Amino acid sequence: MRPTSTSPDASWRGHDRGSREYRRILVALLGAGVATFAQLYSPQGVLPLLAGDLDIDPARASLSISAATTGLALSVLPWSVLADRVGRVSAMRLALVSATVLGLVMPWCPWFEALVVVRVLEGVALGGIPGIAVTYLSEEVSARSAAVAAGTYVSGTTVGGLLGRLVAAPVADVAGWRVGTFAVAVLAAVATAVFFAVTPPPKGFRPRRSSVGTTLQAVSRHLRDRHLIALYAQGLLLMGGFVAVYNYLTFRLEAPPFLVPVGAASLLFLAYLAGTLSSRVAAGLVARLGRRAVLLASTGVMVAGTLVTLADSLVVVVVGLVVLTAGFFGSHSVASGWSGTAARGDRSQSTSLYTLCYYGGSSIFGYLGGLAWSALGWGGLVTMVVALCCAAALWAALGTREDLPRSG
Repeated sequence: MRPTSTSPDASWRGHDRGSREYRRILVALLGAGVATFAQLYSPQGVLPLLAGDLDIDPARASLSISAATTGLALSVLPWSVLADRVGRVSAMRLALVSATVLGLVMPWCPWFEALVVVRVLEGVALGGIPGIAVTYLSEEVSARSAAVAAGTYVSGTTVGGLLGRLVAAPVADVAGWRVGTFAVAVLAAVATAVFFAVTPPPKGFRPRRSSVGTTLQAVSRHLRDRHLIALYAQGLLLMGGFVAVYNYLTFRLEAPPFLVPVGAASLLFLAYLAGTLSSRVAAGLVARLGRRAVLLASTGVMVAGTLVTLADSLVVVVVGLVVLTAGFFGSHSVASGWSGTAARGDRSQSTSLYTLCYYGGSSIFGYLGGLAWSALGWGGLVTMVVALCCAAALWAALGTREDLPRSG
């Protein structure tokens, strides 16, 4: 595969907000976000049906999520090496096509072990989007528009996650979880076609002959920076808590006193729309309040929402879920963008490390949440999530260097 661009303009400063190319980039990344996150989390809305059909417990069923996020976490650094050589756009195209093919195959795996293997491979393919997308934005969008563009991209990922769950669960209620997740893969194929159609030619990419050795050197430098480590910890801990809540909430709601069917429970994922809004709001507040202040405030909102879900009223649980989701995506939009801009060189590796920790947290705590739920009920899971949020906030308060974005 040849590099997408080999002779960038040395004076290139990036597309400004409002330009035609800026809008095309955001639409393209919306398509990539839908294709990636719809497939990544489509089994989450149908976990009770999957567990019942395959006769497995909730924690084991959640491995259908953790397998994909583990594959994604392990692949982001190799994808960053490839993207440095062939270009961000070419790498993302390869990732989307590979993931969509595997997504179309996954629902028809005859047994659970085969499904887990395909989900790992699907996650490996999907690793070519989250880590590269933020670096792509930093190369193609002007510095003064970067924070808003990153927030818009995170908003697009929430749309993808929402669509995956909203499509899979209602279809699964009628035709089974296999047809439901297959429908999501078809949706991802359409979103992939959008990415191919609208992505403008890149101007900011400079090919690099990255190798395993140079990548490990960059990783080593980043891991000696306590500021960057604190940002990576945000992804690990906050994402772990967030996924744990969404993995097991449907199990709680299908039991007394709620008795909500899986298809109806999938409507709770509309709470993702709060994240679509909060990620943009957080990005806008950064220029006035600073990144650390917005990060800590958003984490506090997440804690408040998590505690509200302890209620036995469905309406109150929904309110808590909306608040939790808004807080999480506000934190994530700040930390993910900051992990790139705070790096002193080798930004692609820094954003990849953030992504590795982010999905590593999803894999580890997504599974451990099932053990907490099975042993201690919803109160045990909430305790775990609140502890993760408090640890993240403390790390951010003590470990990050306060600054304003370059637009400030």
